[in-house]
Amino acid sequence: MSIRNWFALSGVALLCLCSAYPAQAEWIYREQSIMGTRCAVELWSEDRERAEQAIESVFADMRRIDALMSTWKSDTQLAEVNRLAAQQPVVVSQELFDLLGVALEYSRDTAGAFDITYASVGYLYDFRQHVHPDPQQIRAALPGINFRYVVLDPATRSIRYTRAGTRIDLGGIAKGHAVDRGIELLRQAGFTRAMVNSGGDTRIIGDRFGKPWIVGVRDPDKESVSFLRIPLTDAAISTSGDYERYFDEGGQRFHHIIDPATGDSARTVRSATVIGATALRTDALSTSVFVLGPERGLELVERLKDVDAVIVTPAGKVLYSSGLAPPEAGADRSTTGQSKPTN
Repeated sequence: MSIRNWFALSGVALLCLCSAYPAQAEWIYREQSIMGTRCAVELWSEDRERAEQAIESVFADMRRIDALMSTWKSDTQLAEVNRLAAQQPVVVSQELFDLLGVALEYSRDTAGAFDITYASVGYLYDFRQHVHPDPQQIRAALPGINFRYVVLDPATRSIRYTRAGTRIDLGGIAKGHAVDRGIELLRQAGFTRAMVNSGGDTRIIGDRFGKPWIVGVRDPDKESVSFLRIPLTDAAISTSGDYERYFDEGGQRFHHIIDPATGDSARTVRSATVIGATALRTDALSTSVFVLGPERGLELVERLKDVDAVIVTPAGKVLYSSGLAPPEAGADRSTTGQSKPTN
């Protein structure tokens, strides 16, 4: 599968720009399946062996994060937290403790639209097996959703739940964290032009020799089509879409982006793309905007000021934050917009 087609599948397409590069250097691209999704690294290097080692270090770190934070594996720290934290405080690593603290900050900033305790109901869904909870199951589990039930103790570096039945899942922020970690590893290794991607979350450093990276946003209905191209340099971009993990039943789509207020899949948006400085921030905020819906989602973005957003509604309309300048506001998915400078 080509780079362009694969990124289109994940909701973000990177379209390579041609230029005259030094003969001894090259762009090197690698991808692996990690954290339940396709992850990729591309960088410019004059030393292939050093580049390969750096790319492998990024993938190794993603596997480490998955082994720490996955809820699909029974032996991770996060799985242990979900098993025990309602009965007793659970001591966790500094990295997990800090990320949980950041997640709770986003919960407060978004008035609960971003809420890692959505897993209190979310664990009842199985998108591979086309299983969703019935209304009675949702009503029984829904009281467990409230980020205020998660209590962090910096003195002991522990986490506890104040309500039985509460669970957490970092699916809305862990991949962004992993992408940012990958970029930092590449910077420490001396690379200045690179891209790291995990699923719908991408971060870029540098440019493509005087030209920006061109990032395409996937059409929610056409997995190989990018309806929007955005030039970016030194920026992150994340897309949350209802086409990532889903199944259709009775004319309704059940997907993995759960509205914490209802315990059901959020359905007022088809996709939400957020552009900002870090992948952790864009990851969390793309989920938040998706859950909030078009109007409240754009209100959040305008209030934050350091991010931009593109939203596709169920009717096929494309809405933009004020930092983006499309030819025509509220156009259909044939629109091409251009972002404000990010570097």
